[in-house]
Amino acid sequence: MSDRMQVSATEAGLVRVFAIDLPPDGIAGFTDPDSPGIATIRDALGAQALSPDHVDLVRLADLGELGLDGYLTEGLGVAADEIAPDRARLRALTGYVLVLPSRAFAGTAQVLTPRAPLRWIGTYAEPQAQAQSDFTPLRSEGAKGAPLKRGPSDAAISGRVAAVALLVLFLLVAIMVWIAA
Repeated sequence: MSDRMQVSATEAGLVRVFAIDLPPDGIAGFTDPDSPGIATIRDALGAQALSPDHVDLVRLADLGELGLDGYLTEGLGVAADEIAPDRARLRALTGYVLVLPSRAFAGTAQVLTPRAPLRWIGTYAEPQAQAQSDFTPLRSEGAKGAPLKRGPSDAAISGRVAAVALLVLFLLVAIMVWIAA
């Protein structure tokens, strides 16, 4: 496979899907997310860094009626219109797939050069949150918060320490005078 995919360090909101073209008895190395499985996946992707916590190995038969398209839209939040052009192709896949959200690349800029047994199926965008344009200040009493309670200032604490020190010195002098008398 000669596809090269650029992953930036700040990439967010993309989901890459790869078919794993292996017979059922050869999938064991890919289905174990612990070492050496993750190293095998990283090597097959040509990746420099890969976070095992965000690598999804999916057995398509386990998805049932939901299918891979449903898994992507319902499970990962990919927009349905992103999937629409590939829906039939996603439904026709069998075996296992590798699903990699942007966070699987651990914030590392890298170039992916996937090779067999991985076959790139598609890259899909998660919907972007729309920023609220109305930033009207909140007017409820709960939004005002509690007044800040300030403790004594450094000068007040220093004055108290000096007063205690003078009192102790006065007592020591009084005891010395009493003993001497």
